[in-house]
Amino acid sequence: MTPHTPRSRALGLHLILLLVTCLLVSQVLLAHEGALSSTESATPWGGDYFPNTLLTDQDGQQVHFFDDLIKGKVVVINFIFTSCSDSCPLETARLRQVQKLLGDRVGKDIFFYSISIDPLSDTPEVLKAYAQRFKVGPGWKFLTGEFAAVTDLRKKLGLFIEGVDNGRTKDHNLSLIVGNQETGRWMKASPFENPWILADQLANTLQNWKQPSIEESYANAPEIRPPSNGEELFRTRCASCHSLGPQDGQGIGMRSIGPDLIGVTRQRDPAWLSRWIREPDRMLAEKDPVAMDLYERFEKIPMPNLRLDENAAQAIIGFLKEETDRQQTLAAQDP
Repeated sequence: MTPHTPRSRALGLHLILLLVTCLLVSQVLLAHEGALSSTESATPWGGDYFPNTLLTDQDGQQVHFFDDLIKGKVVVINFIFTSCSDSCPLETARLRQVQKLLGDRVGKDIFFYSISIDPLSDTPEVLKAYAQRFKVGPGWKFLTGEFAAVTDLRKKLGLFIEGVDNGRTKDHNLSLIVGNQETGRWMKASPFENPWILADQLANTLQNWKQPSIEESYANAPEIRPPSNGEELFRTRCASCHSLGPQDGQGIGMRSIGPDLIGVTRQRDPAWLSRWIREPDRMLAEKDPVAMDLYERFEKIPMPNLRLDENAAQAIIGFLKEETDRQQTLAAQDP
């Protein structure tokens, strides 16, 4: 046997220490990986909750719902069908306003998804044409997939109502769902939500609370003028597609969806205007010349039937008249 020299004994001790160090490091790494795994699975709304539904976007690209669309992202999701003549165009127009407010953040740290509930009609080509009519920007995908799979996805997202969504018509839950998959924070929103509020939720509230809140005194808050019934109807039903003159604080350049309505009460017959607000689909079906002209001029996006009665129509007309008079008076006083 070879005798153990001081040098060989030192080398052996060094190797033992090295082996112990490696074992300790490996244990630390395993513990760290376990902590990461625990953190990643802290939210119950992960890959085990959401179906990884196969979908196809408006460009014909196949994607999986969880892996490709929502994993680790802040998202807004709604369900539409392009032949819808009332709520879907309104919802799309409202989200277009939100996208405009968020700017180039859409597609970077915020993503929009509109999923069709009518896959037989809404092919990728149809969805692409629909998106182009509304002039949507990057970061917003329009998607289609197998009907049963999309229905299961709607149920998992809480956007399916028994007795409504499975009826003979295409009536469906109008709610949006917005959320941050990584943090597990999700909330429903109305398609009639103020676009500034929805944009703030997506840009700030859901962004892991990265934006610090700024405390301000309510003593300096401006007095808020209560809206009339007509203004409330206009803001929640009409402002998705229509601006109201250069003085309108709600106007954010959406004239490409529908015409600006300042002065419309002076341009149109009151009876025609009332009927147009209440039943635009019938007027288009009857080929009313003014209705058809508006349809052709504004990207063939039909005015949606909002199920408003005569009293609601008159309230909106009254507000449009008052706002036209107010803004023209201000314009005349401005040097």
